[in-house]
Amino acid sequence: MSEPGGAGRYAPSPSGDLHLGNLRTALLAWVFARTTGRRFLMRVDDLDRVRPGAEQRQLADLAAIGLDWDGPLVRQSERLEHYRAAIDRLTESGRTYECFCTRREIQQATTAPHGPMGAYPGTCRTLTAAARADHIAAGRPAALRLRADVGEFEIIDRLHGGYRGLVDDVVLRRGDGMPAYNLAVVVDDAAQGVDQVVRGDDLLASTPRQAYLCTLLGLPIPEYAHVPLVLNAAGQRLAKRDGSVTLADRLAGGDTVEAVVSALCRSISDSARTPTQLSEHFDPSGLPRQPLTFDGNRLLQPSRCP
Repeated sequence: MSEPGGAGRYAPSPSGDLHLGNLRTALLAWVFARTTGRRFLMRVDDLDRVRPGAEQRQLADLAAIGLDWDGPLVRQSERLEHYRAAIDRLTESGRTYECFCTRREIQQATTAPHGPMGAYPGTCRTLTAAARADHIAAGRPAALRLRADVGEFEIIDRLHGGYRGLVDDVVLRRGDGMPAYNLAVVVDDAAQGVDQVVRGDDLLASTPRQAYLCTLLGLPIPEYAHVPLVLNAAGQRLAKRDGSVTLADRLAGGDTVEAVVSALCRSISDSARTPTQLSEHFDPSGLPRQPLTFDGNRLLQPSRCP
């Protein structure tokens, strides 16, 4: 059941330390929530790629840059029964089917001439009972997919406006039996009363799938704001391999927490040096629409990418 009132959230995966781009997105999610009278929630999306100690370091870094959150921390690994219940609802309404395709088979199908680029081509959608039995006998694990009845879905994004994107037969439960991200995030946001989702714009393309899932489950579609990423000098998404990109890296190199926080805040608003100042001066309409570039000396600079 949803909690009263609206909320924003930040939901990192504990696969490693947060880099400056992650911290900037978290800061944006925080300031969007705080300046619109919403609660700000913290959730750990730990259904996949979990590294020991990463969650603790991530939370410590978020607190160190001045972010606070409301209520208890929520972990997806503690909510498996809620995802199973949602999958059962979709299955009972005839909206799921088993998929025995391997990643390689899916990749080959989606890159074939005239194939639907980036979309699951529906190979197992009409699988016969005999073929299904053969796959089971061969020991092939089965994922569970959504039987979508639309090919596209439109969302409204605070920064991008109307965005119509691909909807395919998205995985709901992986072959190892674990719930898939697109389902879990929809169920969790609704359960926590999250009506504002601020995250990196690399996730914009997957959002129509999630919004469509909301409609099938009878859940409200949140307000979205997909913010530009921080890139490396080559114009690629910032990663650990790009050098001193985490808070610990910067401190080890001689920066202070205050200097890092100031750089993050100034990358959002020229007049802000702290989260408090950022909340006082925050204007979403003035947010940069282009990605930023990580510069080892000056931290974050406007990108020269078109």
